[in-house]
Amino acid sequence: MDIKEISNRFQNMTIVSVDESLMCVRVSREDLAHVITSLVEEGQAQLSSLFATDDRQEQGVFGVHAICSIYDVPQRMMISISIPADDPQYPSITQTVMAAHWYERYMRDMFGIEPVGHPDLRRLVHHENVPENIHPLRKDFAWNTKMPKANIAYPMHHIKGEGIFEIPVGPIHAGIIEPGHFRFNVAGERILTLEGKLFFTHKGVEKLVENKKPIDALPFIERLSGDMSAAHALAYVEAVEKIGQCHVSKRAQMLRAIITECERITMHIHDLANIGGMGTGYSFIAANGFRIKERMMRLSDELCGNRFWRGVITIGGMTRDWTTDELDHVVATSYEAWQEIAHIVSLALDSEGFLDRLQYTGELPYEAAQAFGAVGLPARASGVDRDVRRDYPYASYTDFPVTVIKKKSSDVFARYRMRILEIEQSIALIKTLVAEIADGEVMTSCEPKNGLAIGSVESWRGEIICVVRINNGVIDRCFPRDPSFCNWALFGIMGPGNIVPDFPLINKSLNLSYSGTDL
Repeated sequence: MDIKEISNRFQNMTIVSVDESLMCVRVSREDLAHVITSLVEEGQAQLSSLFATDDRQEQGVFGVHAICSIYDVPQRMMISISIPADDPQYPSITQTVMAAHWYERYMRDMFGIEPVGHPDLRRLVHHENVPENIHPLRKDFAWNTKMPKANIAYPMHHIKGEGIFEIPVGPIHAGIIEPGHFRFNVAGERILTLEGKLFFTHKGVEKLVENKKPIDALPFIERLSGDMSAAHALAYVEAVEKIGQCHVSKRAQMLRAIITECERITMHIHDLANIGGMGTGYSFIAANGFRIKERMMRLSDELCGNRFWRGVITIGGMTRDWTTDELDHVVATSYEAWQEIAHIVSLALDSEGFLDRLQYTGELPYEAAQAFGAVGLPARASGVDRDVRRDYPYASYTDFPVTVIKKKSSDVFARYRMRILEIEQSIALIKTLVAEIADGEVMTSCEPKNGLAIGSVESWRGEIICVVRINNGVIDRCFPRDPSFCNWALFGIMGPGNIVPDFPLINKSLNLSYSGTDL
């Protein structure tokens, strides 16, 4: 069934626009939850993003927009509703589609739009510190507003019973990671419930990029999450280039794929070291893995002028070309790093004690991954067959497709092994891209004026979806959804039944971003 046939099933759905990657439709606010629930429960689509717009100045309404990824069709559907400014509410989607739960809480915090019937409307962003009835993403909220602290208590969940204790962890942690609070209810060392509380350091990026030219907003997007600079930049520029109908050269597209695969290799090596060493105490793999990762970071410094694969992907192509010698250097360095980490990992996997920590720890059932809208490697490790590089190909992935790697054991061990396999696949892809690199320029003019588009990228952490709306050459709305936003809530499923000392291991097996979530 193609996307138009799907839309024809719903009598009150109006098609607004259709292009090769996106169909935009409108329904009534009363029908939104029903339509999305029908698509999800019948196995035709996944809810991939949900965001709001403040259209009061032009139309006197707020907009709520759900992006659904249609299975087996390289096209997405954006289902939109209008909500009167004097009655900002609609029937909650979360009642029937769990993947909507954080999106709806976020919209309520930032826009004041009420999802009626949502089972958990505690504040997500800044928790206790934002006064009631202040919604920072409304157009009449100035970016430099100084808000008084509200000191409103945030109710954590509790369970009671003999022998049950609470363990609070964070929000301040050792090392350099950002703040996040985790609350364990335990009986002995066994976890009964696990709840996370994030969004302590909201950056306000969505507000800061409003009214900026697209090129001026790019540095903000690149810095959403420092270990995913290239992937976030690529998702953003893909959206901008669709609005401007810009033709990016084949060479630039191939270089973009090489950069994002290098970023994938860099961080998968990091995770193999971090899970294996810092998560289990097997310091041999940590010491060597971080040393090997350093090769990739120095490669980035040589090619990009920084250690984070930043500053080279831009609107219209690339800020600079790479020479034949530089491309050969990419192949040699990444392959040597892969050979060395593969040897280190093989030694670790010969340890029965090491395997004992990874196997059957932090299991994420397939059904839970689907229900929560999990993305990326954690979802594929639970058997979810989804990868943007194949399903919605971008850059040069149409010409150089990847085979989606997935597992079914759903534990830390599955997520560990998948990183090994994905590095191997990335090495092979980089070799092919360099061997067949196209000639030509790497930059073209691109000046988008008006429109809305979606860019999506399969980062090493999972699917990024970046929605950009441009009016009169400046950004009216930008919502870059990091994969961590979809996956943080999985801890509530993965933690219970394990022991407290396994939580750091489970955490590292996802390696989610605080910063990428807290826009």
